[in-house]
Amino acid sequence: MAHILVIDDEMDICRLIEKVLGRDGHTVSVRNSAAGLEASDLQQYDLLILDIMMPEVDGFSFCYRMRRAVDCPILFLTAKTMEQDIVEGFAMGADDYIKKPFGVAELRARVAAHLRRESREHHQMITSGRFYIDLSAREIRIKLSDTNVEYERIPLTRSEYQICEYLVRNKGQVFSLESILEASLGYDSESDVSAIRMHIKNIRSKFSKYAGQAECPISTVWGVGYKWQ
Repeated sequence: MAHILVIDDEMDICRLIEKVLGRDGHTVSVRNSAAGLEASDLQQYDLLILDIMMPEVDGFSFCYRMRRAVDCPILFLTAKTMEQDIVEGFAMGADDYIKKPFGVAELRARVAAHLRRESREHHQMITSGRFYIDLSAREIRIKLSDTNVEYERIPLTRSEYQICEYLVRNKGQVFSLESILEASLGYDSESDVSAIRMHIKNIRSKFSKYAGQAECPISTVWGVGYKWQ
């Protein structure tokens, strides 16, 4: 089972999450502030649940500071549901968000989905044009030129990578938002398909840096969904 850290200034919420996830066999540590935490303090955890609106250090700032040093999934726990706030959370490196008030079943399902993906084993590389998807390292690199062997890693978040991997494994097939959500992120709630749109928007933005080397491989099929072409 996993070791999970919950950071929320409302201790009643922390204790509720601790109780719920503890019943699933997880070890849950709780804190009412992110102040004073360093990346080295987080290495022992398999997943973080992080509130956004906290005194001293807010969740956005903490996630942005820690994301490069911490590889585990980060889930925002937030009452902020405006689209721009959600977009900002993903841009900071979050993998998912859970809206307050939340249902126990939803909390358990989202945590289980992220932890399940963490346990998967990958042992191969997929090549698509100048893109190289390393399933072992869980990263995507691009060949900068046909005349040399230089590659550059595209800095994707965990969820962005999961979407790309799912699409590239099924290259040429068109998938709806719901299908991508369920298969790559593990959720089955149609209310969260907007997260897929935002992730793909961020992926395209990052790929656009390399537009001189390769076109973005994710295309929109209007009225249907997306595909890796």
